[in-house]
Amino acid sequence: MTADVEHTLQDLTHLDWSESATSSATGGSYLKARLGDGVEATYYKLSCYDEVNGVYGHECVNETIAARLMDILCVRHVPYKLVHARVLIDGREHETWLSESASFRKRGESKISLARFFGLNRLEGETRLEFCERFGWNQDIQKTMLVDYLIANRDRHGSNLEVLKGRDGQLHLAPLFDNGLSLCCSSFSARQLSEADPLQDVIANNYLGTRSLKQNLTRFVPGNLPIGRLREAHEAQVTDGLAPSLEEAVQGVSGADFAHFLWQMIWERWCAYEDLRDRGLLEAQG
Repeated sequence: MTADVEHTLQDLTHLDWSESATSSATGGSYLKARLGDGVEATYYKLSCYDEVNGVYGHECVNETIAARLMDILCVRHVPYKLVHARVLIDGREHETWLSESASFRKRGESKISLARFFGLNRLEGETRLEFCERFGWNQDIQKTMLVDYLIANRDRHGSNLEVLKGRDGQLHLAPLFDNGLSLCCSSFSARQLSEADPLQDVIANNYLGTRSLKQNLTRFVPGNLPIGRLREAHEAQVTDGLAPSLEEAVQGVSGADFAHFLWQMIWERWCAYEDLRDRGLLEAQG
């Protein structure tokens, strides 16, 4: 078993799921909980929840898949642990899977969303991408755009990117986090999955660039981006141990088959990226 998946059922009924973010994509909410404060905080996140269906979907599994992918590609990210747990929501107990992560801030660091930081520090007429280039964050943004394309991430809004400031005053972008609204997250049946196009251009809530993941890839990601290389042999590394958590995510599809489907989606998108790169169709300059 892998260290980033806890299969033994944990009792987390003490967590307070008072924080939530509503998503128009699924009609539910993504409940959050926290233990501790500041740099000592541990954060917990559920997949989609509503009062009728309880906890459903596989956004938390997507966080683990995205983290493993970024390990291979050498992209800075928040490590996520997938945990099998009992939780208590509005007096009702649920057995589910959730994401657990530690604070990414170091002692003495402060953080602010990129959207707010841009609003406070932009120059007149400066675009968001020009702003990031001025602060030397081009390569971080380019890697973010590539990862979002590979996982078909729908939600890279201005608070899903953060700026960290150290005690020495140095500024840098935080490691990537909140990658769950991706990878066919709104497909709940075998029929929906069979109709899904792995290469579909996802229209996303992108704070940077355009709303098109493919346009962001072709216009802003250079062909010589220094990044690890994904290979077909990485399937086991990306999907190991995830079948039980995906078992009921899609009706009529086993957890193992769904894990393979999600890998194939990433792999086909990676091959499309490599094809564009090798044919010189990525417009950005390194």
